[in-house]
Amino acid sequence: SPKPMAAIIDPREVGKLVLAIRGYGGPVVRCALMLGALTFVRPGELRTAAWKEFDTEAAEWRIPAPKMKMKRAHIVPLSTQALDVLEMLRPLTGHGTFLFPSIRTGARPMSDATVNAALRSLGYAKETMTGHGFRAMANSLLAERGWSVDAIERQLAHVESNKVRAAYHRSEHLEERKRMMQSWADFLDVLAASDGNGV
Repeated sequence: SPKPMAAIIDPREVGKLVLAIRGYGGPVVRCALMLGALTFVRPGELRTAAWKEFDTEAAEWRIPAPKMKMKRAHIVPLSTQALDVLEMLRPLTGHGTFLFPSIRTGARPMSDATVNAALRSLGYAKETMTGHGFRAMANSLLAERGWSVDAIERQLAHVESNKVRAAYHRSEHLEERKRMMQSWADFLDVLAASDGNGV
């Protein structure tokens, strides 16, 4: 069975993590951490994000099937906070292919170690939090906040083993997921504002 990923799921600690991320020095990597927290895509999907995949008018990030673990195109509804991150990032990397290019060559995305190295430098041990951990964090806290398992699972792009559920999922839960992603971004703001205290 897959080993549980290191992740922070206590709301107080999530608030502190969001504040730490906002204080991270390098602006491009800071944007990667923020977008990771807001969208909870897989680390490979985050680091290879390309500008052409983003439709800011529709507020959607459309990840093509070949990039997805399950080889199925994926839509990530973008919260206003995620759109703000893109606005911060555009003057820095918007002229190239990737949102988060390698510092050595814009022809390649950042290395898969970059986000985890940034978390380490913020004081988070690999046993505590990883780039992949944003997924477990969102999964746990969204469920606690009453969002449907179907919407959460679809947003995590987990594979459907059950044919009936797969048929049911053709609706994609997109409207619910749009509300959920905005609610998630707002919740992270609240946690950060309260510094994790007394939410």
